Amino acid sequence: MPVPDPKVVRQLLTRYAVLRIAQAERPTPAAARDLAEVTRGLCAMTGTADIREAIARADALLARARRTGEENGLPLAG
Repeated sequence: MPVPDPKVVRQLLTRYAVLRIAQAERPTPAAARDLAEVTRGLCAMTGTADIREAIARADALLARARRTGEENGLPLAG
C-alpha cells in the first residue's frame, strides 16, 4: 500500500475533527454526510475499516513524517 501524503492526511484529520465538533454541537444532515465521507476517506487512505484505527494510523504516519522531515513545514498540533 502506498504511503499517503502527510499533508492530505493532516487535512482529512482536521476536517474530521471539525465535523465531529459540528455534529456534537448542532447535528445536521449535511454535516453527517460530510463526516461519513471524510471517515470513508480516512479509512481508505490508511487501509482500515474502523475510524479509531484510521486515526491511530494517521497519527503514526504524521509522527513518522515529523521525525523524518517529510511533512514539509506543516506544524503539528499538540
